[in-house]
Amino acid sequence: MALEAICGMNKMPFMRRFDDVQSEWQKEQLREATSNFENPYELMAPPFERPAENLPKILSHCGIHMDFDHGTTTLGFKYRGGVILCADSRATSGQYIGSQTMRKIVELNDYMLGTLAGGAADCVYWDRVLAKECRLHQLRYRKRMTVDTAARIICNISTEYKGMGLVMGMMLAGFDDEGPKLIYVDSEGMISHGQVFSVGSGSPYALGVLDTGYRYDLSDQEAYDLARRAIYHATSKDAYSGGIVRLYHIHSEGWRNICNTDCSDLHESYCASGCPGNENDQGNAGDPGKDTPCSSGWTKKKITENNLQTTLATV
Repeated sequence: MALEAICGMNKMPFMRRFDDVQSEWQKEQLREATSNFENPYELMAPPFERPAENLPKILSHCGIHMDFDHGTTTLGFKYRGGVILCADSRATSGQYIGSQTMRKIVELNDYMLGTLAGGAADCVYWDRVLAKECRLHQLRYRKRMTVDTAARIICNISTEYKGMGLVMGMMLAGFDDEGPKLIYVDSEGMISHGQVFSVGSGSPYALGVLDTGYRYDLSDQEAYDLARRAIYHATSKDAYSGGIVRLYHIHSEGWRNICNTDCSDLHESYCASGCPGNENDQGNAGDPGKDTPCSSGWTKKKITENNLQTTLATV
């Protein structure tokens, strides 16, 4: 054996034991599967065409059931004080609640934040890659990456992996040389600049509140309350949203975490005194100046009744 080692004959495949060949093959497979450690943009693709279409067929043929249901509520809007981002913290797996403490607002650098909506693994992985690119950009060029550049990176990634089952809807918000920015990017490669966005299964409910109470000249406290109120109403209507409501404010000096409030505490603030049949609400029914707490400038309209018309309608 020593002579074989000196001559190098033990390295020949026919001179090696089977378990040595098997271990080498396993190492090669592991090296290919973890190639993204060296290059984060290189992911191992599924070994069949059109994974988004063919994976359900393969799973049904094997008798394996997998739920790809997604649920969340994230929102963002620009106003005179900067940009507001707000999101819930519930992560679901099908009909089951996987986590109540998911952080759906990711801190990319001191002046830029990103939100998660869609597949948790997809969003978390690519947000980490984007945070790494933001840091490398700052070290190379001695300046912060702009929000448009970050959105273009995510758009290129989405385009490259389009049709492979990537499910992702992000909002990128930040403050750069051009002022406050709010950009929406999804897994279809679409980029959209806007003033108000809401992403997730609870977004229709959140947009209903935003459309009613949003205006550009909101004060800071009114903007905070409007964002919390919109997320609260979405969590009360959408079963896939809930947990902790996280609120961030981005301005010229960077981002700031305003509060992390549980939905039950918001329920006590927004709904306890305004629900029908509440005893406290009955005593204030005739007081038009009494409004719900943290009203964000909303006005309560008092409908006057004509006693004569009411009597005629009854007759």
